[in-house]
Amino acid sequence: MLLAGNALRFTGKALTSNPTTLVGAIIFVAIVVLAILAPYISPYDPVAQRITIRLQGPSWEHWLGTDYYGRDILSRLLHGARYSLVIGILSITLAVILGSLIGLIAGYFGGRIDIVIMQVMDVVLAFPALILGIILVAVLGASVTNIIIAIAFTAVPAFARIARAPVMTLREREFVQAGYALGFSDLRIMFRHILPNIVPEIIVMASLWMATAVRTEASLAFIGLGIAPPTPTWGGMVREGFENILDSYSVALFPSLAVLVLVLALNLIGDGLRDAIDPKVGTNS
Repeated sequence: MLLAGNALRFTGKALTSNPTTLVGAIIFVAIVVLAILAPYISPYDPVAQRITIRLQGPSWEHWLGTDYYGRDILSRLLHGARYSLVIGILSITLAVILGSLIGLIAGYFGGRIDIVIMQVMDVVLAFPALILGIILVAVLGASVTNIIIAIAFTAVPAFARIARAPVMTLREREFVQAGYALGFSDLRIMFRHILPNIVPEIIVMASLWMATAVRTEASLAFIGLGIAPPTPTWGGMVREGFENILDSYSVALFPSLAVLVLVLALNLIGDGLRDAIDPKVGTNS
């Protein structure tokens, strides 16, 4: 409850104090609502093929046109949003849990534990997120679960680092030292007294990394390592669109714009939350 309260207060403060953060949040919520309602508001079955109307441009019947197999692009975009959001949210949630725990342990205990843990994290960070994601998905196989695991694995070191730094400072603060004096266990001090104080930094990193997760999922699908067709995913739609871009621009344009808008919204949220933590960052930029 304490963690949730801190998160809600911090997010609420950022939304009310920064208009761009509010704009990003509105766009993000709108995409989430459309994704949830996709089965009810989609004008057509997203996987139903109608070869006779393939590669048609936007019209009253098909607002965003049709793809190579005659499938309605709007319907596929709405359903594809579900996969982008689920993969992004679940992968970053997993990364937050694991990374924060690792960073908390490393920063709290320090010494050899800290050195060993952070050296392992540095090795993982040495690989670009997309390259590491490609390797993991190629090894594990292309499925929703494996893509979530791969993206989470690439993000864990970033959350470990962002959690470790403030923990090393907080463990020396008076309220933590008072906990030692009162005989509190390490677990109680770590999770009741230190962890709630690093929630803002974790939220900022989570919003920015979710944008990275969306881009990574789309990139994996674009190079053929995403969810198998005919399941609609934005990255897969972009790939199919570029294969037929000379015949119809809309097949590649609209899913590309969808990825761009979602990533932009998440970056606006992340930048606003970061400015809420350190207003000097926003002033300098």
